Amino acid sequence: MRLVPVAAQWQLVREKKESLIDKHLVEAAYANPALRSLFPMVSHGSLQFSRCTRFPWSQDLPSIFPEGERFCVLRLHERQGSGRERIGGAFTAEEAVEIAAAHLPNGWGPAVDGKPDILEPLS
Repeated sequence: MRLVPVAAQWQLVREKKESLIDKHLVEAAYANPALRSLFPMVSHGSLQFSRCTRFPWSQDLPSIFPEGERFCVLRLHERQGSGRERIGGAFTAEEAVEIAAAHLPNGWGPAVDGKPDILEPLS
């Protein structure tokens, strides 16, 4: 059976080693229907999401970063141009997932198979 790109990517992310990503965070995000419909990526211990499945990623959705024993939810490329906007902090993976999902912009998804040039602008 051939998996669609989002499902296949989630399978790869869920199989990553604990040294690369907090497994509890991955499973909490996967349990959230909104985040599960997005294309997940792992970078430097963070869990990031895209509205499209091909590079360059959409880079316009909240990402979750480890911060010691806590988590930090950031928007990496907000419109104001500073490159990072802190949305919030959380003590647990579940709280971080709730914050990220609550801050998905209008028109966020689900992810489409393609590059960001096929996406509608977010409001």
